[in-house]
Amino acid sequence: MLQSLRLISARYLLLNKGPNPAFCGVNKPWIQKRLYTPPIDRKKFYENVSITHGEGGYEINLDRRKLKTPSGKVFTVPSEALAIAVATEWDCQRDTIKFYTMHLTTLCNTALDNPTQKDKKTLIRASLKFLETDTICYRVEEPPPLVALQKNEWDPVLEWAEKRYDVVIGSSTSIVGPTIPAQTKDVFRRHLESYNLWALLGIEFTISQLKSMILTLGLIDKFLTVEQAVLLSRLEEEFQIQHWGNVEWAHDYELQELRARTAAGVLFVLLSSENTTLKHKILKE
Repeated sequence: MLQSLRLISARYLLLNKGPNPAFCGVNKPWIQKRLYTPPIDRKKFYENVSITHGEGGYEINLDRRKLKTPSGKVFTVPSEALAIAVATEWDCQRDTIKFYTMHLTTLCNTALDNPTQKDKKTLIRASLKFLETDTICYRVEEPPPLVALQKNEWDPVLEWAEKRYDVVIGSSTSIVGPTIPAQTKDVFRRHLESYNLWALLGIEFTISQLKSMILTLGLIDKFLTVEQAVLLSRLEEEFQIQHWGNVEWAHDYELQELRARTAAGVLFVLLSSENTTLKHKILKE
């Protein structure tokens, strides 16, 4: 289990490296205002990162200081695996703490402070709403090459979801999209109810990145990889780029960012649902 979690975490951190920040516009507002991220970078003030088992869960220590949320709460997560992954984000920072790269920390802060006061019902309702406008359910009527591409790439995922959850979803070329049966929504609602609040936050976050509940469930069930899910979510855009080209580094940066956020979201879901206890707590001596 520990080796598996390390591989997932390593995959996320690799995806999260992205291109050189000097070319990425680190002060762009759409980077800074993601979820509950602090607005500016900060000079690194610690040397060592470790985790300890506190009264309410697992805590992150920066030298001798306990990490706290933006609202001042002690940063406490429910599983040791998640604590290790978050601590790794902090351990990977160099001279400057780049908060916009720390997606797991941001998700934990959001779960702990809950600034918008979301409960399980709110998160489930928000996730189900995406099903009505799911990316892979909307099809074009032309040009023929794109029609064929959507059919070849999206249909197998739809077929998997319908078989996996024993539901009817379908697709449509209408601007209003397909009509999702009430029974299908009920099945997905019951499935989402099986997750805890933290995991649901990660699911909603991942769905919002991919604009697809079906792709997100495919990721969580390990039917798809992060790279596959991101590519499928951007199928039409990638098709246009192949025909018309892209703007210098912008496309690659956006792709890496989406991969990193998606990987973080899925990892957050898995680690928030993780109940096993890992032995080694000190990440850096």
